[in-house]
Amino acid sequence: MRTTSTTPSGRPAAGRARLSFWEEAVQDWQSSRKEGRRPEFSEYVARNLRALREGVGREAGTAPSMRFVHRVPLPDDGFDRLPDRYIAEHHTLTLFGLHQHAASEPVHRSGVGLGTACLLLRRSEALTEAAVERRLIAAATAQDIHELTQHLQRLVPLLRQAGIALDYTRLFHELTAWDGPDRNRVLRSWGLQYTDPGTPDPGDGENAGRERTPYWRTFDPGSQDAGAELAALRSGTGREPGTVAAMWPYHRTRMASQWRDKGSLTRDLGAEHTALTLFARHQQTHDRRMYVAGNSPGTAAGLLAGKAVAGSEGKANTAALERRFGVLLTSADTDELAMHLRSLVPLLNQAGVGLDYDLLRTALRTWDDPRRPGAATGFRQRWDRDFHAAASS
Repeated sequence: MRTTSTTPSGRPAAGRARLSFWEEAVQDWQSSRKEGRRPEFSEYVARNLRALREGVGREAGTAPSMRFVHRVPLPDDGFDRLPDRYIAEHHTLTLFGLHQHAASEPVHRSGVGLGTACLLLRRSEALTEAAVERRLIAAATAQDIHELTQHLQRLVPLLRQAGIALDYTRLFHELTAWDGPDRNRVLRSWGLQYTDPGTPDPGDGENAGRERTPYWRTFDPGSQDAGAELAALRSGTGREPGTVAAMWPYHRTRMASQWRDKGSLTRDLGAEHTALTLFARHQQTHDRRMYVAGNSPGTAAGLLAGKAVAGSEGKANTAALERRFGVLLTSADTDELAMHLRSLVPLLNQAGVGLDYDLLRTALRTWDDPRRPGAATGFRQRWDRDFHAAASS
């Protein structure tokens, strides 16, 4: 089947897939430069950009001037409801119109996701880090595509002022997915892009390529923001890793750029997410850091057992704790291990016993990793020895 596309001059070109308008605009601008003229948009593009701005704040399908800028066809099925893709395209087009307005160069650029754009905005120092994060988190927590678009309408002019482009083809697909089951993948991609540490500086020497220091090692219990930070991390309990916008500033996991762009859910990210939520529950109400290097879950549970001996029901409490810890050691996979750790951590919090979250994250990464078939057995043996050594000390 032959397809046609409308060129910037308005003539159909046979045999080619039709470009989105924002892609046409880039092609139009580049063609003037290739022809040796001053790079600028043709009257065709300029006229349609004005049409897009007329659609801002209006429902899809109610701006007549936008009709010829749409590329998603409307089905002739007699139903009044517009397709989700058409609605998503409407919002993408109006955002592109706002972004491109008065910009001297095309603002559509492949590969620049929303998270990356916000990271560039933060680095540009046009806004404070807190201001950028507040705007990105507001967008990420939007309940539906209409609320999301309202937040983005306030964000894209800031990108334009800072000279930052955005991949509108990607944004179109993300808006299409927003009200469906793929929203988590979209959220994860934004968060991972925003927390991307970037290419290591060769001058970093031995530190090049290493992960940044985990949050639990730098946490300051005396900080005035400590309570809000811990609350943000606790909000991720039971949620899919990478999808909780309030947690994004505290992630430190390194990841290949193509995985970040796709919103990939890796073992490293899952382990860090679980460790962060456990640390937040463990740390609350304490004015000293509950990260303690060398305290494995076995050591921590053993110290807890030692404290229980001094109680009025010492033997019974110790036996109950030993049974609870024994069940933890039999965890079949990472999810079960995390579940048992969520039961143990409140007890450690009450007793003021610390835990090595670096060791814990490593265990959560590798417990059921098929590439490390002996990992769980190794942890079980070491933690069991640690428990009995600490309980009897």
